[in-house]
Amino acid sequence: MIAKKCIHIALFPLPFLILSLLFIHFHHLAIIPFFLLLLLQIFFLYFFRDVERHIEDGIISPADGKILYAGRHSVSIFMSIFDMHVNLMPYDGKIVSMKHIYGSHRPAYGNVEKNERMEIEIESDIGRIKLIQIAGVFARRIVPYIKEGDFVKKGEKIGIIRFGSRVEIILPESCHVVAGEGKKIKAGEKIAEIKQQN
Repeated sequence: MIAKKCIHIALFPLPFLILSLLFIHFHHLAIIPFFLLLLLQIFFLYFFRDVERHIEDGIISPADGKILYAGRHSVSIFMSIFDMHVNLMPYDGKIVSMKHIYGSHRPAYGNVEKNERMEIEIESDIGRIKLIQIAGVFARRIVPYIKEGDFVKKGEKIGIIRFGSRVEIILPESCHVVAGEGKKIKAGEKIAEIKQQN
């Protein structure tokens, strides 16, 4: 399944692929661009895929990728071009604020303080959660599926970042991060649990 609002990009190479296939009848060298465009089309379909994920208990990872940083209450996940780029809601809550900040497009695995981002504030029964979608070198668009005022269930799709990027989540004091740095993770897997009340 192709990610929502991305069909026009996922199928962008297709007309050129068909055209190059027709040219093969006129010249055998046209097979070279045909195979290059075929590889590009396969990659685009793979990149813009939207795969269903198993949703675990606790607070879940909003993204596929590698955990760059895991603190007591925060996690940073780098998504390479080979990861699924559809992001999920980490926990049930109401979207109280969405702020799109325009900026640079530095590599998403390094210093991203000045990068383009979408900052999402979520009000939940465990406290305020902040989710930050950060564009990288090749990511030129953060596409939200949600809006302020929406109540979104854990595991529902909240948006996509086109091409390599990063997602950061900042959790309230009521949570404890259990995910470890350097680990590869899938969206839907548990990254934090809720502390038991005394």
